[in-house]
Amino acid sequence: MAEPRSAWNRTRVTSALGIDYPIIQGPLGGFSSQRLTAAVSNFGGLGSFGAHSLEPPAIRDVIAEIRSLTSKPFAINLWVSMEDEGAFKSNAEAFELALAQLVPHIEAVGGTRPAFAAYKPIHFEDQVRILFDAKVSVFSFIYGIPPKEVLDEARRQNIATIGTATTPEEAVALEQAGVDIVVASGFEAGGHRGSFLRSSEDSLTGTVSLVPQVVDAVKIPVVAAGGIADARGIAAAFALGAEGVQMGTVFLACEESGASPLHREAILSGDASHTSLTRGFTGRLARGIQNQLLKEMNQPGVEVLPYPLQRALMRNLALPAQKAGKAELLALWAGQSASLARCSSVTELLHSLVEGASQRVSAR
Repeated sequence: MAEPRSAWNRTRVTSALGIDYPIIQGPLGGFSSQRLTAAVSNFGGLGSFGAHSLEPPAIRDVIAEIRSLTSKPFAINLWVSMEDEGAFKSNAEAFELALAQLVPHIEAVGGTRPAFAAYKPIHFEDQVRILFDAKVSVFSFIYGIPPKEVLDEARRQNIATIGTATTPEEAVALEQAGVDIVVASGFEAGGHRGSFLRSSEDSLTGTVSLVPQVVDAVKIPVVAAGGIADARGIAAAFALGAEGVQMGTVFLACEESGASPLHREAILSGDASHTSLTRGFTGRLARGIQNQLLKEMNQPGVEVLPYPLQRALMRNLALPAQKAGKAELLALWAGQSASLARCSSVTELLHSLVEGASQRVSAR
């Protein structure tokens, strides 16, 4: 059981979300699991599930399963921007150019060479309707700001909204749109950057610099994210003015996550000490452990399809490479503090975070 509330964790974040501890588990994209989401929420934090790649009926099923595991608040995370410009126009020739880089690896691990297929989108509006129909407690999102009618409906249903900013200007835009809480995501974070006012490459601000700027720029509660891996990071985030933290990689390393054993082993073994940014894995800028595949995809002249076409293409390598035990050929998402991850189980991790934060964060 989680410990009773103490002064450090009484913040506007815990009040707005109806949770005991201002610790949000990052959505983890395709590595989410209902088990992890529920475990974090049951402890008193906010579990999150990244559902951006799921069709609406699958999102409905995910929500139902999480609710079978917890009665506490949890977040469903979506992407406002679902595809890059050019995804609809990308043709077979572009597909073959991008595939050429991967064919030797696909064949080496016993995979099947994929064929070109025109892009069929999943619509954000259809996904978010499922969230409203299910009356989820918290709706979080990245890559932009939902339309006004979406945010108005969330407010009408008393669904808390959490938007992600990678610059102070993005945080101001989220506040002006009426979003309840802003996550200030430093460039140390693993996974996708989520920038939406400027290019991701032009929005690479570190957490220590970003958080106080966002705190000064907005009046809504700020959650710090990026490079936070232990109680020391939580204390630092609070010292910068944050009222909560979002942590991804440390939860990704837990056995309850949806990451493969190869991925979790790479984080926990110390191989994650060197991470890099790349567009090669999905078409959008994201941070992962530097391995053979990342180095190859970052080479000059490598053809990369628009998001999410590149992501779909890479799955043709990921699944057989995982089966073959080839970690060097996997997209191993992780943040810059991955080497600090020590998770064996999510409950043990949360106990250590709460105990350590209680000792380090000054009474508010």
